[in-house]
Amino acid sequence: MKIAIDAMGGDDAPHPIIEGVVQAASLVQEDTEILLVGQEALIRKDLKSRFVPRELPISVVHAPEVVSMDESPAVALRKKRGSSIMVAIELVKRGLADAIVSAGNTGAVMAGTLLELGRLKGINRPAIASFFPTEKDTTVVLDVGANADCKPINLYQFGVMGGIYASRILGRKRPKVGLLSIGEESSKGNENTILAHQMLSGSSLNFIGNIEGRDILRGHVDVVVCEGFVGNVILKLTESIDGLLTTQLKQYVMSSLRYRLGAHLLMPALMAFRRDLDYAEYGGAPLLGINSVCIICHGGSSAKAIRKAIDVAQRMVRADVNSGIVEQLQENGSTTHE
Repeated sequence: MKIAIDAMGGDDAPHPIIEGVVQAASLVQEDTEILLVGQEALIRKDLKSRFVPRELPISVVHAPEVVSMDESPAVALRKKRGSSIMVAIELVKRGLADAIVSAGNTGAVMAGTLLELGRLKGINRPAIASFFPTEKDTTVVLDVGANADCKPINLYQFGVMGGIYASRILGRKRPKVGLLSIGEESSKGNENTILAHQMLSGSSLNFIGNIEGRDILRGHVDVVVCEGFVGNVILKLTESIDGLLTTQLKQYVMSSLRYRLGAHLLMPALMAFRRDLDYAEYGGAPLLGINSVCIICHGGSSAKAIRKAIDVAQRMVRADVNSGIVEQLQENGSTTHE
């Protein structure tokens, strides 16, 4: 197995990317090789500056250009074919890599993979899946940004993709799928939500019906289905929870000596709780529905996040998530018509 890493993607690339790769390379299985894609001179200089055992399965693939975080995806597709993003995608297209991981320009990664690799059979639109810690376990939410507006067939297919991911990667038996709406009743929501409810109800998925926003963090379902506009708002809101809790706790703790002593005793539990809220624990967001494995990472990803993303990519390839999605769609007689 070979995993292509966009070494030039991210706010502080290539340093945290390379550090994450070095960490991951010492943990991957024997048949896995990591391909660092980017400006070779910079990559080799960074590798030389740190202790990297020669036996680590790391190779460098030169890509002379870089797509910045604020550039239009069209730039990558038309004018920067030699960018680290496009070269990494080309490696997958040519069968020289089995997955791609990038913390770079999300739009460019999405556009490039869709154009060069195509969609899975039966999928209209790929979706970005994200992970939310809940009172019970982790919940998969999709879409969180790839599709602002969706039709009922898209929401149904998100349910299929999320269900297969939860089953094969998170180990959930018969994962519970919920449709995000403004009420639990099947008649609640806009026209698309109501029609999507009917499609999901008629499928073989373990669909439990509509859920409301308050149900997400309670862990009532394993998979939350929603439009990308709504999902992205939820994602950005939950990303702010860590900062809010940290600020508020500090204010309360510093207001009393008794509180400071209590906080000292609770510190291990507080740190464990904060880890649950840290996006780096989940690595990256899989772009489901693409005819390959693609993990999109936060632009500010740390080495830890990159290491985790590589692990997720490796597990997705081994679990053959894409075949599971296609089989599930065929089982339910899904159509590719919008």
